[in-house]
Amino acid sequence: MIYYEQGYSIYVEKCEQFGLEPVNFRYFVNQLSPQQLLAYNNYAIQQEMK
Repeated sequence: MIYYEQGYSIYVEKCEQFGLEPVNFRYFVNQLSPQQLLAYNNYAIQQEMK
């Protein structure tokens, strides 16, 4: 879950940078595409193996 939170943190920073209102974390995660979910999961697996 920490990797989703890191991705969300970057998203919030970029929203603030461009003067946009970010969506909440739960909505952010629910709107991820299957490819994005797979990428997050693969990254998490790689990090756990280190």
